[in-house]
Amino acid sequence: MNNPFRRFLVPGAPLYFVVLLLLSGVAAIMGQYVLAGVELAVTVIMLVLFRISTTRKKKEILRYIQSTTASLDTALRDELPLPMAIVSIANNEVFWSNDHFNQLTGLKPSTFSPKLETVLPKLSIRWLAEGKPECPGDYTLGNRRYRVLGSQIHSDQYDPSLFLATIYLVDMTELLQVRDEYIRSRPIVSILLVDNYDELVSNLPDGVVSSINAAIDNRLSAWTDGVDGLLRKLERNRYLFLFEAKDLPKFVESKFSILESIREVVNPSGIAATLSLGFGKDGATFAENYSFASLSIEMSLSRGGDQAVIKDRYNFTFYGGKTKETERRTKVKSRVIANSLSELIAQSSEVFVMGHKNADIDSVGAAAGVVCLCRKKGKQPHIVIDRQVNAAKELIAQLEQLPEYADAFMTPDDAMLLADSRSLLIVVDTNRPDQVESKPLLESIPRVAVIDHHRRAADYIEQVVLNLHETYASSASELVTELLQYAIDSKDILPGEAQALLAGIVLDTKNFSVRTGARTFEAAAFLRRTGADTVDVKKLFQNNLKDTLQRYQIIQRARLYRGDIAIAALDYTASRTIAAQASDELLNIAGINTSFVLYPDGDRVIMSARSIGDTNVQMILEPLGGGGNAATAGCQITGKDMNTVLHELIASIDKYFEE
Repeated sequence: MNNPFRRFLVPGAPLYFVVLLLLSGVAAIMGQYVLAGVELAVTVIMLVLFRISTTRKKKEILRYIQSTTASLDTALRDELPLPMAIVSIANNEVFWSNDHFNQLTGLKPSTFSPKLETVLPKLSIRWLAEGKPECPGDYTLGNRRYRVLGSQIHSDQYDPSLFLATIYLVDMTELLQVRDEYIRSRPIVSILLVDNYDELVSNLPDGVVSSINAAIDNRLSAWTDGVDGLLRKLERNRYLFLFEAKDLPKFVESKFSILESIREVVNPSGIAATLSLGFGKDGATFAENYSFASLSIEMSLSRGGDQAVIKDRYNFTFYGGKTKETERRTKVKSRVIANSLSELIAQSSEVFVMGHKNADIDSVGAAAGVVCLCRKKGKQPHIVIDRQVNAAKELIAQLEQLPEYADAFMTPDDAMLLADSRSLLIVVDTNRPDQVESKPLLESIPRVAVIDHHRRAADYIEQVVLNLHETYASSASELVTELLQYAIDSKDILPGEAQALLAGIVLDTKNFSVRTGARTFEAAAFLRRTGADTVDVKKLFQNNLKDTLQRYQIIQRARLYRGDIAIAALDYTASRTIAAQASDELLNIAGINTSFVLYPDGDRVIMSARSIGDTNVQMILEPLGGGGNAATAGCQITGKDMNTVLHELIASIDKYFEE
């Protein structure tokens, strides 16, 4: 049904007169000429009365408006050069319009007040009802573009139920065209970085290195061909690319095809080149855009590289990044960070160590390693944790039995009272301010250090004095173990602390089955030499019979999606630890490479995700507000029911595979 026909069916005065004329015609056809004449006469009389009433009503309305605003008087004399009309907000009728409005729209005098949508199609006046003075966006009529302004007029004396408004059309065509061209020509600064260049050309002859460089240069030149930009090589693995904003959608639509193209460059050892792209836009100056691009590159590298990141004044946008991280850490960096962290600890009045909410064994284990480092520097640190809500109660109980940990654990409220301007806060196993154990404590302490292995999120902790953020590490405990190797003697590590660190590594690697590298085993061997008992570590992960049965009940509720994805959506609250274990257990089933477990917890839905294949669960949960890494991720969604969250998860999975 088209719009004119739909409008014709809406009850109104014109429809009634049409019906009366039809009835008169039917009577004449049936030979009832007297009745037809009477009906025609009544119709004409009613039409005349309606015309008189409408004219009087319009005059009274205009008289009232004219008495309340001087601007209308000017418009009535056609001294106002703007097209203007008076409309009813309630029924969208045009009560009056000046000659400029009539000439612009082709509106002609009529007995009936026309609807605004017939005069100005697709123009909504909802903004007027909301009290806004300007229509959002611009309005196109013919080949001209207008700004629509207006204001409400409400008569309490004449008719309390009548809401009128004046609207003005301001021709902004030339100005809007200049604005659009300005936006289209805004500069975009991009930094292109071959993020595994050292690994790519390591121990290769100069001729092979030259051919690899040429292959990379050719692909970058082909990718930027057709764009009015400037591509320059700054260093052996770093490029600067300047272009206009109008060309950015082309790259986005192609999903930054250069990421795939650059992987075709393979060295003789079979290592494929990977590229990180950082874009800065909407900055006030070139320098600010370059700063945004640098932040984008840093964000890309902290998330594993091989992806494009766009940074504007407010947000990060991510493209790509589905590949698994490869280990590219250096022991030099660990040694430098260990020395810097030792100096920060020595210069601080108080040291607080804090992990994420509902702290797990990796978070507590990494915190115990930091406590060991602080003790060597003569400081008594405090582990900030919620003693009631955590997933490492048994490990905490074991640590508290040690004399060195008698007063180590502290509530966030107590920490707030103790903190001062010279305090140091060390955040472990998270990089997001919304996920820390106590956000007020994070905001109150000026000096913050972060030690984390998860992919960096867009809302990461900023302005830190020290940042050890390695997405290639298996766990935060592994990172802290490496720091201890360079900062203190192995004999200074308590066996209980070594056991806590080893337990953290075991947890995040699923007993050394996922996300393990050579450095992971080196850290585990170091901890074993310092007194960690693998049997005691195993006992930390034991479950009672009741928890085991609950875990298998969750597994029974799992359903397959896309052939190799298991999704278990529960209608009851479960233990977070048991849900995570169920996610891990689902991966032990043949044919399942990815698992999701969802369960309600009060007004929120909690999700645990695992992967042992090529699927990056962090990228699937990130649009839903979650985070983690390629193999392990989690998410908490507040204010939505289970069915809504489940549909959003499936949509995110579909989008991930479609891209």
